[in-house]
Amino acid sequence: MSASARSTGHDVVVLGGGVAGCVLAARLSEDPGRSVCLVEAGPDHGPRWREWPPTLLDAHALPRDHLWERRTAVHRFRARVLGGSSCVNGCWNTWGSTADHDEWVRAGGERWSAAALEPYRRRAVEQMRLQPVPEHELSAWSGAALESARELGFPRVDMGAPGGPGYGTPLLNALDGTRWNAAFAYLGEARSRPNLTVLGGTAAERLIVRGGRITAAEVVTDGRRNTLTAGTFVVACGTFGSAALLLRSGLGPADELRALGIRPEADLPGVGANLTDQPGLFVPLAPTDALNAALAAKEREGNLYVSRMLIRAAGEGCPEGSWNLHILPSAGDPLFGSLPPGTYEAGISAFLMKPVSRGRVRLRSADPAEAPDIDPGFLSDPGGRDAAALRSGLEIVERLAAAAPLRNLAGPVPGSPSRESSDAELQARLGTYWHPVGTCAMGRPEDPLAVTDGEGRVRGLANLRVVDASVLPTVPASNTQLPVLAAAEMLADAVKD
Repeated sequence: MSASARSTGHDVVVLGGGVAGCVLAARLSEDPGRSVCLVEAGPDHGPRWREWPPTLLDAHALPRDHLWERRTAVHRFRARVLGGSSCVNGCWNTWGSTADHDEWVRAGGERWSAAALEPYRRRAVEQMRLQPVPEHELSAWSGAALESARELGFPRVDMGAPGGPGYGTPLLNALDGTRWNAAFAYLGEARSRPNLTVLGGTAAERLIVRGGRITAAEVVTDGRRNTLTAGTFVVACGTFGSAALLLRSGLGPADELRALGIRPEADLPGVGANLTDQPGLFVPLAPTDALNAALAAKEREGNLYVSRMLIRAAGEGCPEGSWNLHILPSAGDPLFGSLPPGTYEAGISAFLMKPVSRGRVRLRSADPAEAPDIDPGFLSDPGGRDAAALRSGLEIVERLAAAAPLRNLAGPVPGSPSRESSDAELQARLGTYWHPVGTCAMGRPEDPLAVTDGEGRVRGLANLRVVDASVLPTVPASNTQLPVLAAAEMLADAVKD
């Protein structure tokens, strides 16, 4: 059911209706005796998916009309709509490495192991109706990239399941060109439950802390302020939003909060720290007339997708049997800007999947209307390990572009990024994979920067949890949507207990 923000008392309030929030609301409301309220700052476009805006339904492109900020740095992009990033991303779902789970187990315990998360991965795949890439969606470029990867000696692997380095195609949350987001997948049937309330267009401003407990959440709907009360509060506002909400509520580095005029309620120096995202470089190539013609024909069919394959590769500093790079060939309409009809952008990106550099999310002021200060910290590690790993990715890009199947479709462009680029040149050309994590990282009790434990509980707060990508202490060697779906499934069970 839907309701206005006048609703107040619930057993559980979930703040943030993105990927994790939709999972939590659906799973927690399965118990008819538990009342759940899901709060989302962006619009809820309703229970009938066919009535949603066409831009959010079209899996061919990355919509930019449901973001928190317009005309901003690309690393700041974040969705503001029920369903969160699953409404605006590339519909890609891949899985990480065994090393990812080893890192998470050290921070959060055995429930984060590969074996323990496997049933939740399978549950998320089924619930989201994730599909392999259909053959008819492979363009001439994607097909040539698959052949080139095989020629370079990479093995074929299942990108949506545990495995090792290799090439393949992702699982897609797209059905016949329709982006199937988490709101459709998880809230479709759940909306009819009388114990579930969904508040769209309702921004969470701060949590009220009394005696080591959250007593209420202050929210705003159409300029009207109200408070929501509950026995348990779960923050799922995403890596940027969850940290900002905790900081505005007095949960964070005490000295920094005082400097902003915010009374510290719990000194948690790790809130906003440890921001980790996956930087990358796009190496442009010059499409041949034949490639432009093939892509134009694919577009007329309605089946042109910019990217449909990737390579998991081991670059410099990568542990044995793992990978720290995604090599991503793409061809189609440019991500930014436009080209004349019948001409397209082609190239290959190298993304650094396991950076050691760390950034930070800070408040500019105590005003909830002011966007947070987000520093991704790309390539900032003093030892230069990230730059070295990225350069090794560019070397693989060069080899892939030189393989005959791709070489016949596109050639080099003068001045393209190369492994010989200086650190400053790399920094100037950096893009992002849009997979931030870590600002409310889980950790052991002895870790002074740990914000949460392995079940999402916030240190020092009896009834507050964080359940989203922000609790991951390290970024997985994958796109983050499927790991976050699986983690939210697992942590929903922890909240039930």
